[in-house]
Amino acid sequence: MRILIADDHDLLRDTLVVFLQQEQDMETVTARDFGEALQLAEAGPAFDLVLLDYSMPGMDGLEGLDRMRATPGTGQVAIISGTASRAIAEDVLARGAAGFLPKTLSAKSLVNAIRFMAMGEQYAPLDFLRGSTAEAHPLAGKLSSRELEMLEGLSQGKSNKEIARDLDLREPTVKLHMKTLYRKIGATNRTQAALIAKQEGLF
Repeated sequence: MRILIADDHDLLRDTLVVFLQQEQDMETVTARDFGEALQLAEAGPAFDLVLLDYSMPGMDGLEGLDRMRATPGTGQVAIISGTASRAIAEDVLARGAAGFLPKTLSAKSLVNAIRFMAMGEQYAPLDFLRGSTAEAHPLAGKLSSRELEMLEGLSQGKSNKEIARDLDLREPTVKLHMKTLYRKIGATNRTQAALIAKQEGLF
């Protein structure tokens, strides 16, 4: 199986490659943005699965998904995201994508989902689509949906600048949300906030 992973966050991309390379029948190729991913797909040889980060440069929303699916030799195409809403996930699946992967999935679950999709099946994370995990969590109940997005970004090690870009916000707006977030969960800085989220099992 040939898998193309396109994501502008080095840590997530490299982590996925490490796990996938442990699978004997998987060959992985990586790209840092949509343009590079499209070039690799067009150059061939064909990929069994192309995994696109929803928020990376060049994606232009779900237009990137449609363009990649229309490219010969791409096989299955799926979206991975740490910020997309349930509505976007549902749109991804409705457009005929192989699946939608939240970045909150464990590495083992991601690998299993990738194998499943590369074999031609569609993967849909039911807990995410139902919104049960975060919304039923007591810590999440204290936060607005925007603050939850901020906390998720922190948990993924993103900077304020990266979070602002992912959510299409100005960086000063992100800083204001962060201050409110810290106060609500009893954190004094971003590291502590991310640690609280991890300890609470929220992300």
